[in-house]
Amino acid sequence: MSAEQLSGLSKWMETELARWKVPGIGVAVVQDGEVILAEGYGYRNLESKDPVTAETLFAIGSASKAFTGMSVALMVDDGKLEWDQPVRKYLPTFDLKDSFAASRMSPRDLLCHRSGLPRHDLMWYGSPLTREELFERLVHLEPTRDFRTNWQYQNLMYLTAGYLAGKMAGSSWEAVVEERIFKPLGMNKSNFSVDVMQQSDNAALPYRLKDDVAERIPYRNIDQIGPAGSINSSVLEMSNWVKLMLNNGKFGDQQILSEANARELYKSQMLIDDPLFHMLTETNYLAYGLGWFVQDYRGNLVVHHGGNIDGFSAMVGFIPASNIGVVLLTNLNSNYLTMATMFHIYDCLLGLEQREWGASYKEKFDNLMKMQEDGIEKMLAARKPDTTPSHALEDYAGKFEHPAYGVLEVRVEDGVLKGVRNSMEFTYEHHHYDVFVGRSPELEGAAFLTSFQTDVEGTISSAGIMLQPGVSDIVFKRVTA
Repeated sequence: MSAEQLSGLSKWMETELARWKVPGIGVAVVQDGEVILAEGYGYRNLESKDPVTAETLFAIGSASKAFTGMSVALMVDDGKLEWDQPVRKYLPTFDLKDSFAASRMSPRDLLCHRSGLPRHDLMWYGSPLTREELFERLVHLEPTRDFRTNWQYQNLMYLTAGYLAGKMAGSSWEAVVEERIFKPLGMNKSNFSVDVMQQSDNAALPYRLKDDVAERIPYRNIDQIGPAGSINSSVLEMSNWVKLMLNNGKFGDQQILSEANARELYKSQMLIDDPLFHMLTETNYLAYGLGWFVQDYRGNLVVHHGGNIDGFSAMVGFIPASNIGVVLLTNLNSNYLTMATMFHIYDCLLGLEQREWGASYKEKFDNLMKMQEDGIEKMLAARKPDTTPSHALEDYAGKFEHPAYGVLEVRVEDGVLKGVRNSMEFTYEHHHYDVFVGRSPELEGAAFLTSFQTDVEGTISSAGIMLQPGVSDIVFKRVTA
């Protein structure tokens, strides 16, 4: 294997950036402890045509989870945590609606997505609450599976894991990662907030596709859920992170994390039977470690984790037996160019038959978008025609609250019902009876049915919203003055 096998990558990237309408991508490739490629392709700023470089900062989204896994592992190395002791031994106030899960949940459980909780992402997305306040509200979230029976991706458990690591260190998750990981790895420009990233003169701007054209969108601050996905970095600095993982916790002459716990992070902990994830990863075997996906790929064990947050998509991966790894950072919302590029590079370096990964993943992505659109159309098609609301629009206005999801404020503006929740504005259209469809431009085409309920006196007393598939409507009760 050598860098010569990547000689055609520049042309390949040019084709794929055009196919995916991705403004820019940073690419780093590590082999045998050396960075054999670190390049930028396309633009970090479409308007000014500023190019992506190996040092351009991007949000890495959920690829941050591997850092949280390591922050917990460091506390295990320090003797401050044990993988399989209850979280309550260290955080006595930890609580969930499922009391058995709450009493037995361990740091390992937090990190391998087997809490029984579905995503509940709209509980934290855009929320003004602090990390500790979100942690305190976990008890009000409905589970959809029994504890330890199914793999369900869960960002709030990663918030909890990071919060736990910070408490055990006597500081914060950010301080643990900064002092114990970033500094030893020389990741001096990597940071934890888009507020900090924007101060750099080499930061990528976030984009999304609208009518098949990339448009700039605002940065999304997710500091409160940081351990699940707030890190920003460059492919050059992230290449040191990949070196650390390939060298089982050692970087240069320093053993930053014990070899045993470094291997523990990417050891299969929980099998994944979600057909969507299998479809996206082209695998027969898919599992989750402690901040990493683990799968087979054409006879190789591959470890990776992607990331998606408003305006950015990322992929970090490595093949331990072949001692190769990749970092791929883009500035376009929700795209699979990162997956396609990872497998293309692996094929090149491993001398495998080339496959049309760009076209293949684009087809998968388009099909997935079509499935989501069809799902919304089917939901809206169940509308009962020729019905009217039971009250005047003004009667639906007011403040409604859920103990975990916070406050929904409903008001009437120019004869239109509007809603605000977690700083996101919704516009409501009448669906049928006392059910309205809420849409927000921030949530790109998503539609949420909101069912208003009346009490025995005929007053609108609550609003139930379909915010989390698999659980009952999230019910917001009217707040009385």
